[in-house]
Amino acid sequence: MIRIGIICPSEIAFRRFMPALKKAENEIVFAGIGYASPEEWFGDISKISSESIKEQQERECAKAQTFIDAYGGKVYPGYKTLIESKDVDAIYLPLPPALHYKWAKLALENGKHVFVEKPSTTSLADTDSLIDIASKKGLALHENYMFIFHDQLKALDDVVKSGEIGDVRLYRISFGFPLRAKNDFRYNKALGGGALLDAGGYTMKYANYLLGDTAKVVTAQVNNIDDFEVEMFGSCTMVNDEGVTAQLAFGMDNDYKCEVEIWGSKGTITSNRILTAPEGFVPNYLIKKNQEFETRNLPADDAFKKSVFHFLSCIKDDYLRNMNYKIISRQESYVEEFRNLIKKNKN
Repeated sequence: MIRIGIICPSEIAFRRFMPALKKAENEIVFAGIGYASPEEWFGDISKISSESIKEQQERECAKAQTFIDAYGGKVYPGYKTLIESKDVDAIYLPLPPALHYKWAKLALENGKHVFVEKPSTTSLADTDSLIDIASKKGLALHENYMFIFHDQLKALDDVVKSGEIGDVRLYRISFGFPLRAKNDFRYNKALGGGALLDAGGYTMKYANYLLGDTAKVVTAQVNNIDDFEVEMFGSCTMVNDEGVTAQLAFGMDNDYKCEVEIWGSKGTITSNRILTAPEGFVPNYLIKKNQEFETRNLPADDAFKKSVFHFLSCIKDDYLRNMNYKIISRQESYVEEFRNLIKKNKN
């Protein structure tokens, strides 16, 4: 039985992770949750008022207690305290991206398996460093792009493989959403914010799934908006060795879009919840053949639950664990290719 602890009482941990974890309780159980100590939250506390420290501690402790009230387990005062506990075998890490490397590294060094929210880290070098530690210690490292496990992806694959829309001429993948509150970590450069890591990573992940492992990023563009320190929208093109192309677009101040378009020689498929379908939601797709249109349902699924079970499989199976390392590194390599093209374009 694997005992897993959560670093940070975040909204996604309570709303999505805990219900999924409950469905795997025969194999993995909730051990507890850690909330940040003053040093972990503020850094240097010498100039922080005692009132601010007290407010932070009471707020984070209260948020952690909601997990315990709903699911049992134990509250740990400090991320490090949780990581070093002998009562914890694995860590779920839903912190902002720039904090992933520090805490995942400490967890792996303490012999804990790590289930980390996307992106794994903010750089290929940091991701490969985590993989190196995990590999040497025989530990699972899993990046939670959960949509990749949803049955709707295979269902669309089956339509394409059937030949109904002919040969694929182009994939288009778009993911963007309206502006959130300005204090959201996505708009904070120091926390690893920006449209590339947040929304762009999804589109690259799906493009890799569609195009295969020979896919490369061949064009890249990011755009800024006044009063924001991070890139707010962007686009790129990925192409595989056979010349199959995916055009990707993403943004964080956009009309909501979560869409794949598969343009074939005989027809076109469009589906509009391809990356974010929640548990029980029945997605659909529109198939167009010239001027004839038909809407068909896709299967409902619980992708978060399946991601948890994949993490468990990586803990148990050496082969799957090593394959997962390669998948995580490849995903970060696409972000690196994108950034290198942006730098090249500026020179």
